[in-house]
Amino acid sequence: MLDKLFSGADTAHAHCDLYCGVYDPAQAKIEALSCVKIAKKYADSDDEVFRARSIFLKEERAEICKHHLMVLWADFFAPPHFEEFPQLHELFWKATHQAGEAKKSMDPAVSQQLVDYIDEIAGIFWQTDKAKDMGVYPPS
Repeated sequence: MLDKLFSGADTAHAHCDLYCGVYDPAQAKIEALSCVKIAKKYADSDDEVFRARSIFLKEERAEICKHHLMVLWADFFAPPHFEEFPQLHELFWKATHQAGEAKKSMDPAVSQQLVDYIDEIAGIFWQTDKAKDMGVYPPS
């Protein structure tokens, strides 16, 4: 029945769910930096309620960071980028897994490693012609 309904329709092609054209590794970096700062505030506090809230919020920020990384990986970068930057798949794999580590750990160094991976990804992002039209916060 559906085949009949769509038999004359053209196939649409898009690189993501809704092509908004706004991408920037800064979204992931802000969340990762939040993880670093929250972990430091956690370590400096002896208030158990504050510390419990810190854990919850840091885990939430790490998950949102992972989401932003996945959007960049799956929706922004295309096969020609992976050919030009062969380390990109592995870098994203490391970064998304590091976001999971940041989610589990209250060590600021674990979250800082996530920031470092995101900075590497951002360096590649800004080398692409596509980023010049889509990025929000270009490097200064």
